[in-house]
Amino acid sequence: MKTITNFAKSNEYRSVIHDLIPGGAHTYSRGDDQFPQLSPAAISHGKGAYLWDIDGNKYLDCPMGLTSVSLGHAYEPVLERVREELLRGVNFQRPSVIEREMAEKFLALVPQHDMIKFAKNGSSVTTAAVKLARGFTGRKLIAFPGDHPFYSFDDWFIGKTACSLGVPEEISALSVTYKGCDIDSLRELFAKYPGQIAAVITEPERNACGNGCGCAHGQEAPKRFLQEAIALAHKDGALFIIDEMITGFKTHFPGTLVKYGVEPDLTTWGKGIANGFSFCALTGKKEVMELGGIRRTGTEKLFLISSTHGGETHAIAAGLATIDIFLKENVVAHNHAIGDYFIAKNREIIAKHGLESYVEIVPSNWMPIFGFKDKTGAVSAGMRTLAMQELIGRGVLFQGTFVPCFSHTKADVDFFAAMFDESLETYKRGLEDGFEKHLLGEAAKPVFRKIL
Repeated sequence: MKTITNFAKSNEYRSVIHDLIPGGAHTYSRGDDQFPQLSPAAISHGKGAYLWDIDGNKYLDCPMGLTSVSLGHAYEPVLERVREELLRGVNFQRPSVIEREMAEKFLALVPQHDMIKFAKNGSSVTTAAVKLARGFTGRKLIAFPGDHPFYSFDDWFIGKTACSLGVPEEISALSVTYKGCDIDSLRELFAKYPGQIAAVITEPERNACGNGCGCAHGQEAPKRFLQEAIALAHKDGALFIIDEMITGFKTHFPGTLVKYGVEPDLTTWGKGIANGFSFCALTGKKEVMELGGIRRTGTEKLFLISSTHGGETHAIAAGLATIDIFLKENVVAHNHAIGDYFIAKNREIIAKHGLESYVEIVPSNWMPIFGFKDKTGAVSAGMRTLAMQELIGRGVLFQGTFVPCFSHTKADVDFFAAMFDESLETYKRGLEDGFEKHLLGEAAKPVFRKIL
């Protein structure tokens, strides 16, 4: 039975926010068009694995801050370290001593790399990696998987999406794409542009992949692809960049590159590495990273990242505390165990309703993802939105994935499963007579779409 029906304050918030903020939020995936009409418009606060909206409704949190909250909201050991730094000041004219502490601690986790650069968001470090690759190789083209959802809000990536308005075609042409996880597709790309590609950037593995490579099933295919792709890039004189923005602190600690023992030239980090605080990083081999330094007297300078807030002490402190907790508590093992339990429990619920052909869970224990289909077997945004509406109404903030964090317990998974069980009754009715009869408002829309 639905327990959340009051969204009065949320509706008032929605009525004014789009006049103040383009899109109504500062990340498109948080926008109103990504959620059902019956959903919270704004969050008041969070604690552990739970959130409260501005109407006072309580939710089990599944997305965990766009996957950035790896330990839990307002996690006290992290806040304790942050408070200490806040009392000392957060931004200075010269570097804070805490920057060296973080550099040494983070690089100790990544033996493949020698140097690190801090930033405040993921786009900054992926674009910095692209710039380094172009400067190091003297080449222009950047290659990435065309089926990857997001790398950066900067022109080199956005220009290749459906949302290319505002990006000159001349810039878009400097990025080329291949089929993710497909070494033959990448090999064909290098054959098409011999000696022209500066770098390949890719996620090391994904929780859902339509290319049949086994990314989401714990198979060795991602490792084999990375090994072959790095060798292929280096043979052509290109650099290889691994984007651990999503996978970092989730697939392994600190990330997939260490799990598989591969050696990219550069790696980007963010999301969960500071438990929701704004701390991102670029790590890499010294011969490449040094291009962004100031010790190469007499050579041309490469302007890498220059960020007033990149060295904010409280965010770095949050990252240091997060690393310490991951080291002491074996957080990744806990999160994977929760993910495994979540997958098994909810697959039982799906089977109970006989919906295996219409609802699926990709068995990726570091971030299980759901697939929702209509009665024809086609993937359906409308049916997905209906599932979201029903779970939200039962106290589960759900957007299609479950991101295990250290604060999630088996009892939380049991609660999700019970609410999922109830929600599937409505889902079955939606299959029979169409989601439109059961969904209030429109279906959620893709972030990357040409026309609003």
